[in-house]
Amino acid sequence: LPLLLKATLLRLASGSYRPFYNGFYYNHIMNDNGDGQDKVDYFSGTKLVVETSKDPVYSYNGANVTLPCHYHYEPDMAPKRKIRIKWSKLRDDYTKEQDVMVAIGKTYVAFGDFKGRAHIRQASRHEASLVISDVRLKDDGKYRCEVIDGLEDESDVVDLRLQGIVFPYQPPRGQYRLNFHEAEQVCQEQGAILANFNQLFQAWSEGLDWCNAGWLADGTVQYPIRLPRKPCGGVHLAPGIRSYGPRHRHLHRFDAFCFSSALKGEVFYLDSLAGMTLEEAKQSCQDAGAEIARVGQLYSAWKF
Repeated sequence: LPLLLKATLLRLASGSYRPFYNGFYYNHIMNDNGDGQDKVDYFSGTKLVVETSKDPVYSYNGANVTLPCHYHYEPDMAPKRKIRIKWSKLRDDYTKEQDVMVAIGKTYVAFGDFKGRAHIRQASRHEASLVISDVRLKDDGKYRCEVIDGLEDESDVVDLRLQGIVFPYQPPRGQYRLNFHEAEQVCQEQGAILANFNQLFQAWSEGLDWCNAGWLADGTVQYPIRLPRKPCGGVHLAPGIRSYGPRHRHLHRFDAFCFSSALKGEVFYLDSLAGMTLEEAKQSCQDAGAEIARVGQLYSAWKF
């Protein structure tokens, strides 16, 4: 084995060994210090370029959306093998990616919640766009389009934003009763999800002013203030999103900021001169072929 290893190394050193060639060219250069240390490998031949939309792509709950992605070569050339396309959903802090789909040619596999809802659109040459049907609230976020050709691997990011509304939610039993996991649950019960920071910031810019602190999807606790006042952090602080930072998800208790998108149905009002109890209201809605509205649905009806 040592003799075989030595022979192999000699063959590599002599240049008789030819590495795998994939149609791309690289030059190996040295640094400027003259110390023989490598500085960088740079690309000097055909370049793979991946491009997505620079502007956010907007959609809403229940809709179909296309996230554009195209690739090309500089100078232009046709790929010599089947291209591998991979789509991933990014976390806000870019620490972890959720696999969405992988495609090679016309064969593709979708993962997790995207099974049956996602496919690659290749309507034109060098297109790798992602189509998501029946968009869900948690689909909101950044997506990476990655194109792999042999040893070449390039990517770009597109931002999918759902049109919706952020609303503060306080449980019937009173203020600051929810830990993080309970906040997630009550938002789901209202046909919503915990809002992320971008959604809360957008709501603040549209006029949301709320003094009670609430959980966000990343485990932080924040609240939006348009008019500074003494009970809400003081009059000397500027308007904006006030943050308590990350809190303990089990021990600490606050309210929740929920995010909901457009309704698939509509909210309508049933009148009764004598008034109705909750159970009577539920029954009246059922008699009308509907169900009693939830908080998130009422906010969505007001917004949209």
